[in-house]
Amino acid sequence: MAISTKDLQRLFVLIADDIAAQRDHLCELDGVIGDGDHGLAMDAGCEAAAKAVGALDPAQTAPTAAFNAAAKAFLNAVGASSGPLYATAFMRAGAAVKDKSDLSDDDFLRAFAAMAQGIQERGKAEPGEKTMVDTWRPAADAALAPASGTSLSEALDMAERAAHQGSEATRNMTAAKGRASRLGERVIGHIDPGAASAAIIIASIAKFARQHDG
Repeated sequence: MAISTKDLQRLFVLIADDIAAQRDHLCELDGVIGDGDHGLAMDAGCEAAAKAVGALDPAQTAPTAAFNAAAKAFLNAVGASSGPLYATAFMRAGAAVKDKSDLSDDDFLRAFAAMAQGIQERGKAEPGEKTMVDTWRPAADAALAPASGTSLSEALDMAERAAHQGSEATRNMTAAKGRASRLGERVIGHIDPGAASAAIIIASIAKFARQHDG
């Protein structure tokens, strides 16, 4: 069953709700190795994206325009580093499905992979550097790995598991980027907040796929 702009409106609400529920937890994680506001920033960005996409007329709006609206709203709401990263992710998702009036499962997976690629390129980060790339890269690889005939929800369930493992793995890493990089080995033992919020978003996307396939 194709994914429409109306479906994407539901997806962005799901993401915003799930991030809002974990806002304080994300701030706690960030308080240890950052400046303690990551949960607030992600909550503001995801809520702004959901509102912007929700305000569109789904009958008149292609998925690309929905992703672009999310990108602009997120960037306007979040000045911190996650703002440009997720704005790039949503712009890349939109570019990946350009000229599509609705999305097949393959289109949606292509958009998902484009988000991960956009975050990695904009952040100039590699796996192992204790960033959200440690969550997004394995999730995208897992989503694209299954053989043909795998349903969208099955592919994204694999992505969710890989994201969770990737996020957990940042606990044992030192940081190569951002404020946490100044703390050296003191960050070992703590999950990267950006990796943690990425795992929440990917879990929301997997939940959306299960509802859609169901």
